[in-house]
Amino acid sequence: MQSNPSDDFMSLPLEENIFEWQFAILGPRDSEFEGGIYHGRIQLPAEYPFKPPSFMLLTPNGRFETQTKICLSISNHHPEHWQPSWSVRTALVALIAFMPTNPGGALGSLDYPKEERRRLAIKSREAAPVYGNGERQNLINEIHQYMLSKVPAVPELQEPASLVEKTNSNTASEAQQINAPNGDAPPSEEAPPDAQVGRAAEDVHEVRVDAGAGRLQVSFRAAVAITRGGPAEPNLRQERAMVGARKSMDDRLLTWAAIGLTVAIVALLVKKFLKNNGIVGYLD
Repeated sequence: MQSNPSDDFMSLPLEENIFEWQFAILGPRDSEFEGGIYHGRIQLPAEYPFKPPSFMLLTPNGRFETQTKICLSISNHHPEHWQPSWSVRTALVALIAFMPTNPGGALGSLDYPKEERRRLAIKSREAAPVYGNGERQNLINEIHQYMLSKVPAVPELQEPASLVEKTNSNTASEAQQINAPNGDAPPSEEAPPDAQVGRAAEDVHEVRVDAGAGRLQVSFRAAVAITRGGPAEPNLRQERAMVGARKSMDDRLLTWAAIGLTVAIVALLVKKFLKNNGIVGYLD
């Protein structure tokens, strides 16, 4: 670990007890833990590496309890999963990967809201936790200073999803008043001749939200006002009158055609009747 240091973690053993290690890890990127520095303690068994170590977090984080041995597949709670080829470095990499996973009710796990975890991540940078005797504290402080030089900038804290939804609702309701600026009333049927027909307004707001904060909700509304007025009214009345005249003429033509068809059918029936009864003289 000293010959190949990492920017994501650091761990050192106590001089008086080589089986006890102090460590610190950075919160995984693209998660609510990003930007946080999380200190902890590793206790190696006397049979290490043939038996797994135990892990304890010292920094409040919202994912694991502090000063409590946590249950992981790489810890002494599951010795059946441990492999002697794994090292402290391997265990710290695995611990970082476990941070954003679902607790699932495991021993020593917590399930804080993501907003609270983000606040704890930012607060963890302020100072190293206080734990143990002077030697332990000096080691913790040394590790904390090293991690401060590696930690990225604090990500911007996003507003909760409920507040974003409320803001979107307010901005969308303001879009309904776009046709009536300065508090004027919306257009009515007595609008001026140059009033637009089918005037629509849309107000769409894009909000960037932390990917882990929940479902992104973006709302928009469209206000539509349709008015008539000015020179368009006489033209509309004239067009309606022409349509009515054409319809009346078509009705009369259909009526006369129906009468002619009826007379022809009656004539054919009379001719057939006379022929069947032998009244030949009347055929012409």
